[in-house]
Amino acid sequence: MNIVRNILAVILGTLIGSLINGAIIAIGPSIIPTPAGYDGSTTEGFVKTAHLLQPINFIAPFFAHALGTFVGSLVSMFIAASHRLVIAVIIGVLFLAGGIAVCFMVPIPIWFIIVDLLLAYIPMAFLGYKLSGKE
Repeated sequence: MNIVRNILAVILGTLIGSLINGAIIAIGPSIIPTPAGYDGSTTEGFVKTAHLLQPINFIAPFFAHALGTFVGSLVSMFIAASHRLVIAVIIGVLFLAGGIAVCFMVPIPIWFIIVDLLLAYIPMAFLGYKLSGKE
């Protein structure tokens, strides 16, 4: 039964974290407006107009990646029956894999890739593990 709870923890943590990530990405431009001429409605539009983005426009995506991973990890800690650190790392690696994939799909600045990949995934998954109080 423990393995079922642990698998469920990974699935639900990933799902809820992804929903948080997507919601923040969706509302980000309404909080921090994008430059005139930017088209983020499609991948093709993003690729063509990404050069217009300023550093401030990358705050919401970073926050989305970090908070999505953190919440996903935290949620999984309260569902998991055992091996919580391993589960938190799995959540972090799944989100990191998504972040790496995006790096190959869209033209984003190298500074953002470095900051995002180093700070938004594994550290946030570990923080979710630690702050849960579950060992």
